[in-house]
Amino acid sequence: MDDDKRSPRHYEDGTASALRQGTDYRKLRFYHRSDVLYQLTQLFCKRYFKKWGDRTVDQMVQAARSTKQNIVEGSIDGRTSMESEIKLLGIARGSNGELLEDYHDYLKCMGLSPWQQDYPRYQPMLDFCRGHYEYQDFQELLPKMNGEELANMAICLCHQVDSALEKYIERKDREFTTEGGIRERMTAARLNQRESQRQIIDRQAQEIAALKQEIACLKKKLDDLEQLDRR
Repeated sequence: MDDDKRSPRHYEDGTASALRQGTDYRKLRFYHRSDVLYQLTQLFCKRYFKKWGDRTVDQMVQAARSTKQNIVEGSIDGRTSMESEIKLLGIARGSNGELLEDYHDYLKCMGLSPWQQDYPRYQPMLDFCRGHYEYQDFQELLPKMNGEELANMAICLCHQVDSALEKYIERKDREFTTEGGIRERMTAARLNQRESQRQIIDRQAQEIAALKQEIACLKKKLDDLEQLDRR
């Protein structure tokens, strides 16, 4: 990571900031895919688990919600604590893995198998999920799908979210190793601020010295003029 990323940000008045720039979760594709998973899971549970009791429904919906919400919370908390961000993203990944297992369990209970690469409908589904990540892209499609289709699409999305989270957490881990936590950033900000203040003081001292020299020159010129007038 270059020096610019390690250096503290500054406010408009020049004060150094200990806060990280942070990431807008709304710009993360895996966040949007986690939202699709949450909406899909609610639809799936309402349609296929009516007679199974509330526990399965609660667990699946909560796992889907936990994935999405921990991505949000982690991204927001990341401005002050990268440790918290990494921890919450890890929780999101764990919840996503739990949801993935629930969909696999459903297929097993129904005597079905996850679609594999040799299955004719696998590649079109994979291509669609790769090319789309906003809920509005799935909104009209999901109500028309049956249980097998919904479960396989959820499994596909879970794998994509997991892969993205794994890479993102690794990236944050590398940033933490380079930048450190909030204490290191606070120290860096304070040192940077002191350095900036020293630079200002040094510049002012140079300006004062230059003014003194200019004043001395002007005084000498005045003295020379007064001596000429006396003659």
